[in-house]
Amino acid sequence: MRGLGAGAVVLGIATVLLPAQYGLTAALLAGLCGFLLAAALVVFFVVPGPGTVGTLLRSGSLAGAVLVVCVLLVLSTRGESLQWLWWLGAVLAAGWTATALWLGRRGNV
Repeated sequence: MRGLGAGAVVLGIATVLLPAQYGLTAALLAGLCGFLLAAALVVFFVVPGPGTVGTLLRSGSLAGAVLVVCVLLVLSTRGESLQWLWWLGAVLAAGWTATALWLGRRGNV
């Protein structure tokens, strides 16, 4: 989390100091770092304790959201060099979603 905070600060400063084409990219990356930092803080405050991994593994809504984001990234990076990374993320997120749904349904029986 320290890295995300530092990234947001450094890229925020770079937004002001760099020329326009690089400053805009730095601003977008600073915003992304800030968003990810806020998301990480929410996860760590909402799901504290030794059972955090199990709780996150059973979180179907979070797994589904990650799957949707990965699929959108796959669709938006057609023909680019890192598309394989988003395919891998989508496959892993689909596995996580299936596991979360299975664990959630098994717990209700």
